[in-house]
Amino acid sequence: MAAKEMYDYLSALVADYTATELNVKPQRVLVEHGTKNIVVHIGDDGSEERIALDSDSIFHVDLQWDVLTAADAGTIFDFFHDSTKGNGKGRTFYWVHATDGHTYTVRFNSELPRSISMPEFHGVTSIQFKVLGYKT
Repeated sequence: MAAKEMYDYLSALVADYTATELNVKPQRVLVEHGTKNIVVHIGDDGSEERIALDSDSIFHVDLQWDVLTAADAGTIFDFFHDSTKGNGKGRTFYWVHATDGHTYTVRFNSELPRSISMPEFHGVTSIQFKVLGYKT
């Protein structure tokens, strides 16, 4: 566990879909992106004006699975396409972080590319979640 995690900068948030959590561990590097909502205006003379629109942190997580069982690939596929779960990029759900152990409230922030190498090998080349909060 890291000294500081996304969890430390987020608030509790109940997901739209609460029945189960997406818990398929990525096989490659899990990449966390953190940013702030700050706009930078650069003048013709090179001067800068920075406007902080909010003090909250914004997090995204990139995940990859090269080889999945048909069942795990189906679980991810179902979370994306089921209208009561993720509904594409439309709804939030719970996701278990592979290394920090927290359960976060997320939604898909990308399309869902799925590869199938006949017939037993499945993969999800890259997806991104927007992390909105954590489960209480």
